Amino acid sequence: MKSLNKSIRWGIIGCGDVTEIKSGPPYQQIPGFELKAVMRRTLSKAKDYASRHGVEEYYDDAKALIDHPEIDAIYIATPPDSHHQYALQVAEAGKICCIEKPLAPSYAQSTAIVEAFETRNIPLFVAYYRRTLPRFVQLKKWLDDNEIGEVRHINWNLSSPPSEVDLSKSYNWRTDVKVAPGGYFDDLASHGLDLFVYLLGDISEIQGISLNQQGLYEAKDAITACWLHQNGITGTGSWNFGTASREEQVHIYGSKGKITFSVFAEDAPIVLDTEEGKHELSVAHPRHIQHHHVAAMQEQLLTGKLHPSTGMTAAHTSWVMDKVLGKI
Repeated sequence: MKSLNKSIRWGIIGCGDVTEIKSGPPYQQIPGFELKAVMRRTLSKAKDYASRHGVEEYYDDAKALIDHPEIDAIYIATPPDSHHQYALQVAEAGKICCIEKPLAPSYAQSTAIVEAFETRNIPLFVAYYRRTLPRFVQLKKWLDDNEIGEVRHINWNLSSPPSEVDLSKSYNWRTDVKVAPGGYFDDLASHGLDLFVYLLGDISEIQGISLNQQGLYEAKDAITACWLHQNGITGTGSWNFGTASREEQVHIYGSKGKITFSVFAEDAPIVLDTEEGKHELSVAHPRHIQHHHVAAMQEQLLTGKLHPSTGMTAAHTSWVMDKVLGKI
């Protein structure tokens, strides 16, 4: 791995929609980082992305980008079923890596990825960026400051109607059982469950019920779960992707109050409700929602301050997801 006294040159594998605004620009904007090359399977699309974003090089071959001698770090932004393959290649090349969430479609693949980087002592990050968003950092401060006393329980409900793509039964990798066995649960619930671990600590026990109620695709579309954090906090959750309307809210109950918030609704305030009154706080997301996540990677690589979302923490989330779906 190169000396980190100089700019770290990144390459992106899979420069699709998520990299346009959410994640790609910070790799160009954060001091000490440089986006040098991008890759897509279709060369013309890679060229178009590079042209629009001012990126020097583009490829349609992931291995060529990974092995590029002037690339120091790789951001894997492809669908989850390819994360394992690409991650092992990046580890073999000895390069820093950030992988989109979830880390992999299974806990087994996730642990294999983590071991590959740990064996070589190479930094591995995972884009569970809510751990670094100011809104959720504020929630953690409330909890750490005991604003609601001893935390007792957390509950999350997420439900939404089927999309037009679902109803048409057109292909969608997010509901392809080979890519995402839990369907939208894999894509969405992983964000929240990972966030809860960040806020409340590791989960020691969890079990769930999962099934497909609608028959619109093969992946699961109705899931419930209950769990126990290592510190004795209990949790429950329900996720259904075939309801009449969308609802999404989290409640954290304590001995002296309650915190209410949304994992996904950007315009919803975070609410602290105690005997002293109700306090609502609106904390806007940055335009490039992964900005703080990428900045925290730069901080670890250049100063040594540990990033909150690593391969190890993401593997724990993969274990949680697999337990809910009854895969382990």
